[in-house]
Amino acid sequence: MASKQAQKQQEALIDAVTARVQAALGGVDQGRGQPSGAGRWDDPLPRPGRSRGASTPATGKAATGQTAAKASEASGGGRPELARFIDHTLLKMETTREALDTLCDEARAHHFFSVCVNAANVSYCAGRLRGSGVRVCAVVGFPLGAMTPEAKAFETRQAIEDGASEIDMVLQVGALKSKDYAMVLRDIEGVVAAAKGHVVKVILETAELNDEEKIVACALSKVAGAHFVKTSTGFGSGGATVPDVTLMKRIVGDDVEVKASGGVRGAADADAMIAAGASRLGCSSSVAVVTGGRGKGAY
Repeated sequence: MASKQAQKQQEALIDAVTARVQAALGGVDQGRGQPSGAGRWDDPLPRPGRSRGASTPATGKAATGQTAAKASEASGGGRPELARFIDHTLLKMETTREALDTLCDEARAHHFFSVCVNAANVSYCAGRLRGSGVRVCAVVGFPLGAMTPEAKAFETRQAIEDGASEIDMVLQVGALKSKDYAMVLRDIEGVVAAAKGHVVKVILETAELNDEEKIVACALSKVAGAHFVKTSTGFGSGGATVPDVTLMKRIVGDDVEVKASGGVRGAADADAMIAAGASRLGCSSSVAVVTGGRGKGAY
């Protein structure tokens, strides 16, 4: 009973906030059909009874996935089928060519979906992975997102020219918290346009946002034409959680996908995120995820 009530409260919050995003932008939410004049940002909002940093129980599906994965890990069994979900990630400032070689070799060997690297390393990785079927994903505006929309668009165009097929951009968190939704929208739209049809994922940095801000960020990403919303940079105060992935997927629906990143260190974590609605995972412990081990990386 309590969980059903909490879900109803969360749905009410989603409806109210999404309507206000559309009202602030002077549009209509096509997904929910909310009128553009529904509410003002300073009106009282329904609350789901959950504040920043709090968690809610995982769904039964996620819990079952965790149990199965833990059993697999305990027996030493690998999970190679998880590789198709994984962006194999290396974003440290001290990354060397030798480390990039290892990243690309692991991606080839385990058939990860992509490698995710800083823009300066895109050309090198694209060359190393040519013909392998492994894509290259570039982060843009990373890790703070606090640069101009024009700078992010330029970085996106350069990354695509260098061989990136996907872009993970960091949201303008400060603008979001200032309720400058037009700026946030313009920021995302600029990257989507510069990517010229390539996949764009918007990193929300969920650990720094409350539920209302997460809903606004997801709604703006959807309106701007992004293909994914993503939980975290891996450089913030926290990573992906099952409640956040569940909330994000509930907001964006079937039109936009969810990427869980930060703290996915084993198959149990991966299964829980996929069960919650993620269709892509950002991992630096990718080899451990598919071989049945347990990684130690922050990302």
